[in-house]
Amino acid sequence: MKPNSGTLVINIMNGGKAEAYEGVYQCTARNERGAAISNNIVIRPSRSPLWTKEKLEPNQVREGDSLVLHCRPPVGLPPPIIFWMDNAFQRLPQSERVSQGLNGDLYFSNVQPEDTREDYICYARFNHTQTIQQKQPISVKVFSMDSLNDTIAANLSDTDIYGAKPVTERQPILLTPTGSTSTKVELRGNVLLLECIAAGLPTPVIHWIKEGGELPANRTFFENFKKTLKIIDVSEADSGNYKCIARNILGSAHHVISVTVKAAPYWITAPRNLVLSPGEDGTLICRANGNPKPNISWLANGVPIAIAPEDPSRKVDGDTIIFSHVQERSSAVYQCNASNEYGYLLANAFVNVLAEPPRILTPANKLYQVIADSPALLDCAYFGSPKPEIEWFKGVKGSILRGSEYVFHDNGTLEIPVAQKDSTGTYTCVARNELGKIQNEVQLEVKDPTMIIKQPEYKVIQRYGQVSFECIIKHDSTLLPTVIWLKDNDELPDDERFLVGKDNLTIMNVTDKDDGTYTCIVNTTLDSVSASAVLTVVAAPPTPAIIYARPNPPFDLELTGQLERSVELSWIPGDENNSPITNFVIEYEDGLHEPGVWNYQTEVPGTQTTVQLKLSPYVNYSFRVIAVNEIGRSQPSEPSEQYLTKSANPDENPSNVQGIGSEPDNLVITWESLKGFQSNGPGLQYKVSWRQKDVDDEWTSVIVANVSKYIVSGTPTFVPYEIKVQALNDLGYAPEPSEVIGHSGEDLPMVAPGNVQVHVINSTLAKVHWDPVPLKTVRGHLQGYKVYYWKVQSLSRRSRRHVEKKILTFRGNKTFGMLPGLEPYSSYKLNVRVVNGKGEGPASPDKVFKTPEGVPSSPSFLKITNPTLDSLTLEWGSPTHPNGVLTSYILKFQPINNTHELGPLVEIRIPANESSLILKNLNYSTRYKFYFNAQTSVGSGNQITEEAVTIMDEAGILRPAVGAGKAMASRQVDIATQGWFIGLMCAVALLILILLIVCFIRRNKGGKYPVKEKEDAHADPEIQPMKEDDGTFGEYSDAEDHKPLKKGSRTPSDRTVKKEDSDDSLVDYGEGVNGQFNEDGSFIGQYSGKKEKEPAEGNESSEAPSPVNAMNSFV
Repeated sequence: MKPNSGTLVINIMNGGKAEAYEGVYQCTARNERGAAISNNIVIRPSRSPLWTKEKLEPNQVREGDSLVLHCRPPVGLPPPIIFWMDNAFQRLPQSERVSQGLNGDLYFSNVQPEDTREDYICYARFNHTQTIQQKQPISVKVFSMDSLNDTIAANLSDTDIYGAKPVTERQPILLTPTGSTSTKVELRGNVLLLECIAAGLPTPVIHWIKEGGELPANRTFFENFKKTLKIIDVSEADSGNYKCIARNILGSAHHVISVTVKAAPYWITAPRNLVLSPGEDGTLICRANGNPKPNISWLANGVPIAIAPEDPSRKVDGDTIIFSHVQERSSAVYQCNASNEYGYLLANAFVNVLAEPPRILTPANKLYQVIADSPALLDCAYFGSPKPEIEWFKGVKGSILRGSEYVFHDNGTLEIPVAQKDSTGTYTCVARNELGKIQNEVQLEVKDPTMIIKQPEYKVIQRYGQVSFECIIKHDSTLLPTVIWLKDNDELPDDERFLVGKDNLTIMNVTDKDDGTYTCIVNTTLDSVSASAVLTVVAAPPTPAIIYARPNPPFDLELTGQLERSVELSWIPGDENNSPITNFVIEYEDGLHEPGVWNYQTEVPGTQTTVQLKLSPYVNYSFRVIAVNEIGRSQPSEPSEQYLTKSANPDENPSNVQGIGSEPDNLVITWESLKGFQSNGPGLQYKVSWRQKDVDDEWTSVIVANVSKYIVSGTPTFVPYEIKVQALNDLGYAPEPSEVIGHSGEDLPMVAPGNVQVHVINSTLAKVHWDPVPLKTVRGHLQGYKVYYWKVQSLSRRSRRHVEKKILTFRGNKTFGMLPGLEPYSSYKLNVRVVNGKGEGPASPDKVFKTPEGVPSSPSFLKITNPTLDSLTLEWGSPTHPNGVLTSYILKFQPINNTHELGPLVEIRIPANESSLILKNLNYSTRYKFYFNAQTSVGSGNQITEEAVTIMDEAGILRPAVGAGKAMASRQVDIATQGWFIGLMCAVALLILILLIVCFIRRNKGGKYPVKEKEDAHADPEIQPMKEDDGTFGEYSDAEDHKPLKKGSRTPSDRTVKKEDSDDSLVDYGEGVNGQFNEDGSFIGQYSGKKEKEPAEGNESSEAPSPVNAMNSFV
């Protein structure tokens, strides 16, 4: 047994024999509370015995007689799959006349001379051992009446009377089953298969009926040319008499099969676990049904209840155990066994007598925030035995909450359907049972809703004007709104003409493309509102100009010089309407084949008014002409007189001839039919010819009507054929067509790829290898391989989720592929399947692999609260995707002075189990910038930033909102009135003036400021060429990486800084999931994540204007 597990491993790879482990196994799990047992597990070794050697005599049969070729395969475990083939490993064609029975025998309703052959071979395929056993070939020789008469004549004198009777037709008789009636027993839920195979000449047709009823709809299927009746998912209602009738022109035969549907036990009510408190009552119910009725028996801790230790609180009443006044010692695991002759059911149910005082699982002082007039749900998750009673109070000394304004849920949750501002406060949840009482407090804050008090209005503006939309909002003072503008429900164009203000949107120099709907969206953490307005752009009144128009239609069409394959057409042009005619378009109508439909014939320059037209045979032509100038096309002219050309042989054959099987035993030949005027005469037909490629075979041909498809039945599976389709009409054939190669129908692949191996490259990428399947087992065009993979669970959270399988398809005969976009620190499973044109083959065994840890995502939030003179309180949430085991958090912060310069950077490492921190010894009335991220053993994740301000004094301060930009102080000093400041500004101005004078002097002397050298020395690292990779992967990137940078005009009006979300995303790869792959199976794409630059020491991130900068700008 595996350590720390109940799994029993039987390994016979090192020389053991499977037969030694054959038997019935059962697992028992036991602890101090009881014992549970598993169902019986039967282990039997698979067997694929050889065929017993036998001497097979040749079968000599008279033409028209019936024949049965017995297969009698060896008994294997599981039973083999039987099929008949010839020496060339081609399946023998089957039909209504020749078919294989359910027992594997090959039945001939009547033999024909073409049935003569010496290689009727029965194969038995044992899937579990992946072996195929072959019976010795069976020889069949069919004697026709003509050959039999010749033989008799050669052995008799001229005076003897001789001659065999000609082939006589015979009425049907049943080859299987024999007799007039038989019986069949099947189990409920299984598939019922009934078979009737008849002999006779002509070949009988089989019909099925159910006596006294109808065959079940949607569950009845006919197979093997209606010789087999198949009913799936049978139930007791399917019992009855089924009659098969074999009929031909001479008569009929029938057989009645009496079907009885039995049933192994199945659950009506399975026993369920029971949790009781001391002194309580309860019941365990075990109800099952079956045919015959199952017997119910009980066990306690794996021991029959009759000999189990007595418990006075328990009473067994058939399929029910009744418990009265239980005690803690009554805890046990009970087993219910429902069995009949066809099977059994076993279920475990744990009766747990538990005495536990109440516990409240909801965190204390949890804060709930809702918008006024919306529902509020306050949680109080609890546990206890007996089940605790829950009561809610408001305030410290409030009375119990009752009334219709509250809804109390069974899980302890308190719902306030319509929360108002006065609903704000502290709510206390009390849980009590006879063993104790516990309470918990939660906080509710009800916020004012966000409103747009002045909405944008409909605007009409002339081209090149200026327009402005207003969006003035009112919101709760504790909520931070974000304003976003959209155009036609999409982002604003990246155009500097669009200026986003605090409460408006202005569009400069309006153009026609600015026409549309503009929407103002206001978001807070609790609600969202929007308002829209339409902008219509109009043009100034146009200046009068010359009127240009399309030409008038041509007229007076005339046909001259009529020949069998050509005619001359002439016409007179219409008025040009101030725009010269550039060309004429000639169209024709075929009044014989497509009346009313005009087709393009040709076109000529605008200076030409006659044209020689080529014609086709057997077409009733009419022509019309259309004039074209720069403005457009004229109306068509009136049609010309009609001209009917003479019939002729077809000039061409159908195009796009293809041969693709729709079933494993057919070949569907398709082509594009000739159009009516291509037929060249009446009586259009097609001669379809085919023969098997690389086999010395004659062409088989058939003439079909004017269709575009012909189906050849009874073909071997996936065999190449030479195909040709020739057109003909009443006057003769078209030229000899070219041959094309097609294939008969494909079947599903037989085997799964083997030796599947997974190599984990990093936390988000793995490489999977497999051995290719033999091409013979593909049974069709090899399309490629599909890898199914899915996440089983996250190793960091140990919680399962809904399994979402993903599929990657690798074209061609690949043996490996890359699995991108995996989640770090997770457990995955995968399997591989081969794909042909028919579909997918069986899946390989599931392969389990795990991804290593990765860097975490950014913390879910960072809040800065409780500012004082020298301290700030930081609260944060753990990363949404830890991608491993968090080791710590990294906090960096630095002060920002009045000129936006950054001070020294301080770094603090915080344990991973902390969620808040109080920073002390800070400077008063100072703005600080904070950078915060999480770490695993692999490294640091993305950081989020916030800014906050310590206050100036303790009184008269408006506390800043979370992440607010500026704090309002009670005392402010006007720096512009200070003398030292005025003197400093004068000195700076004088210095700039001197530098400008020096610049002018140097410029007049021809000197050049070395801007280019400076730019080269400080090249932007963002535009440096990337190092080429080794070609293992292509590149794919997040869609946002290619968007241009947003202009400063679209910075949100509240100037808040949002946390950076990870841009890592899994793009679905492979066919059907929008993925792109290289020829080697690797995917095309790249991962790219946004990452803030590390905060710089000192003041490198912000530079104040300097004289040098001013001089650079001037020069």
